[in-house]
Amino acid sequence: MRYSANHNALDSWSIKAHLAFQTDELCKNGRVSKKRGHRGETIMMFDGEMVSLEAILATNTVKVPRPVKVVDLERSGALLIMEHVEMRSLNKYSSKLGEQLADLILRIYLSFCVYKGKGSGTSEIQLANKFGFHVATCCGYIPQVNDWQDDWVSFFAQQRLQYQLSLVEQSYGDREARELWAKLQLKIHQLFTDVEVVPALLHGDLWGGNVAECSDGPIIFDPASFYGHSEFELAISGMFGGFGSSFYNAYHEKIPKAAGFAKRQQLYQLFHYLNHWNHFGGGYRGSSLRIMKDLTK
Repeated sequence: MRYSANHNALDSWSIKAHLAFQTDELCKNGRVSKKRGHRGETIMMFDGEMVSLEAILATNTVKVPRPVKVVDLERSGALLIMEHVEMRSLNKYSSKLGEQLADLILRIYLSFCVYKGKGSGTSEIQLANKFGFHVATCCGYIPQVNDWQDDWVSFFAQQRLQYQLSLVEQSYGDREARELWAKLQLKIHQLFTDVEVVPALLHGDLWGGNVAECSDGPIIFDPASFYGHSEFELAISGMFGGFGSSFYNAYHEKIPKAAGFAKRQQLYQLFHYLNHWNHFGGGYRGSSLRIMKDLTK
């Protein structure tokens, strides 16, 4: 999710906090970072982000900040406490990120689940053979519907596009968007002809502002995870820049493009443009309608 400069839902995720949690080895030296939210949905948003980080961490593929705790500040919002990592813009590790992201994607059927009521830090590994996630996650501050489904196309059409378009309808009552969606729904399945989609653990919001590098390699953060089609992961990376050709070359060397990839990228970018429309207003209307018109030709 690309935040605008005046978006005040979150403070910078990398604000340093000198806190000590004697029950957590990570925080004994006080080197942690905090991410603060003020919205009413913050607890759910941070709970989802923490579980997303734990899920990615459990795959041992690509580095993420180790999550520590979500702190409910009640009337003041909430904090997500994480391992502090010194980071800089992605540069020399771009190719390595492509390789590691592909490794993450290829870890299909692996789900890292945190079961409440079993004590702090208690977790189990289970198989994921459906599309969705076991907790709500947020792309930006808008919750994602992660109810498990067997069919990817139905999941994406109903729980991603339809949900976002329903929010557009509530806020704007946009007739053209409504009419284009009625046509697009009839054609979505055609984009997946002869394509096998298996559940892959996704970061879910992999734009250039959510990747970086540290001393020993690339790092990704601010996830909005769920199990979905691997191609979805690349959609937002192509919208706002920040990823060089070495990243894509390394990724596609492990996960080659399937027939119809370009059209499906448009479909997946439609979700992100709709999500931005619902966050930031009509400036993203044109891009959303353009994609729907192109896909319904």
